Order: sequence, then C-alpha cells, then structure tokens
Amino acid sequence: MLKSQFKTVAGVVRSALIVSAVVLVAGSAIDARERLTTSTSVKAVRTNASVHAAASLFQAADWTGSTVGAMDPRVFKLALSAASCAAQTGKISSPSTLTVIDYSKPSTQKRLWVVDLKSHELLFEELVAHGQGSGDNLASRFSNDSETHRSSIGLFETKDAYLGKNGYSLRLVGLDAGFNDHAYERAIVMHGAPYVSETFARTQGRLGRSWGCPAVRASVAHELIDRVKETGLVFAYYPDPKWLSSSQFLGNCYGNSGITPGLAG
Repeated sequence: MLKSQFKTVAGVVRSALIVSAVVLVAGSAIDARERLTTSTSVKAVRTNASVHAAASLFQAADWTGSTVGAMDPRVFKLALSAASCAAQTGKISSPSTLTVIDYSKPSTQKRLWVVDLKSHELLFEELVAHGQGSGDNLASRFSNDSETHRSSIGLFETKDAYLGKNGYSLRLVGLDAGFNDHAYERAIVMHGAPYVSETFARTQGRLGRSWGCPAVRASVAHELIDRVKETGLVFAYYPDPKWLSSSQFLGNCYGNSGITPGLAG
C-alpha cells in the first residue's frame, strides 16, 4: 500500500516537473521571439528614421532664402533630388557637399556651383570647361565611352585627390549606370587648367576644352578640390531626354524610371 502511494506521488511530481520545463522552454522561446521582434522593429525604425533624415536634408524647400548664385532653381531641385536618392538608397553615406554643373549654359558663363549640404552655404561659383567632343562654346554631345573626349552627365561621387599630369586632380566615380559609370576608367577627373579663365573666354569666345574632364580655373582648383573630395557629390546636368527619363536618381527613387523630360527642359 505504502509503495503504491509512493509511486503515485512520484508520478505527480514527475508530471509537474515536465510541465514546468515545457513552460520554461516555451517562455524562453517567446521571450526570444519578442526580443527578436523588438530588435527588428527598432532597426526598422532606425532605418526609416535615417531615410527620412536623408530625405529632409535635401529638400529644396529647406533652401528657401539661401543664396545659390545664378544657378537655375529647376536644376538645383533636380540635383538635390538626385543627392537625396543616392543617400536613401545607400549609394553614398552623408554627403557633405554638392557640386552642380549645368552644361546647358555656354562655357563663357559661370556654370559650376558648390554648396554645403549642411550649412546651406554657397562655397564656389565658377567657370568649368567641357570635353572637346562635346561641342564648342555650347556642349550638346555627351558620352560614357573612352576615346570620345566627351563629357559625361549624371551623378558622381568624389574620391581622393592626387597629383597627375594636370596637376592637383580629383578622382570621380560615376553612379549613373549607362551615362557616367565608366568615368573612373576613362580618367574623368576634376583639375585646374590654364585655358579656363575669363580672359581666355573673352578673347576666344569660349573656354578651352578638355578630354572630357570638368576643368576649372587653375588658381581655384586646389582649394575647391580639397573642399569637395571624398565626401561630396557632383551633379552634371544637361536636358538629355534619355537620361532624364531613365536615371535611377531622378523621378521615383525606388522605381526604374526618371522624370518627364519636359519638367526640366
């Protein structure tokens, strides 16, 4: 009789221990899932916050009252939109400067601007040359191919500075697939040149021309390059219908189509 009661008690205890273990394991799994879910949610919130922060940093409305020289407001808006898209999609992290080149203007006019994306300060407003193959005083032909001596349009990332055959120069990496992503291998760089000056423009009716590089005044090249190197973006604009309608940085940032060409003509 006593032995039978002992077996009964032992069975009850064993069952209670098994139930407790199951509850403990299940609780740990639930806690782990909750922690994972919470962690994922926090990461998602942080990611979304970063995206929104990047987007708000490059809104044209935030530049109301800021001086951007003689830059076309429509071109500046496109440049800010492209910079915002590059930041949101992770192509570049926290760009500090945005250099805008408007190749729709003649070379005799100042058509390069550098702005500080954080302070909204206009840092430079300069002359800039285009490639021999792109045109005379007005550029109208652009290419992504070597040996064309043509300039490229689209969004670029600034890299390191170096001393080369054209003096102090800045390497550029093209981010616009099909339009400027061969820039690095083509050695399309920013550099100073003696044929970029108001005197040259006045006497020749145009600036001298490069082999596709955005060449600037020799006297300002070093200072400008040091200001934009490594953490900057360059937006080279021309109202090219194909680029405007297909660039990944224009229009819907997460889509595959650009803007309607007529909006920025």
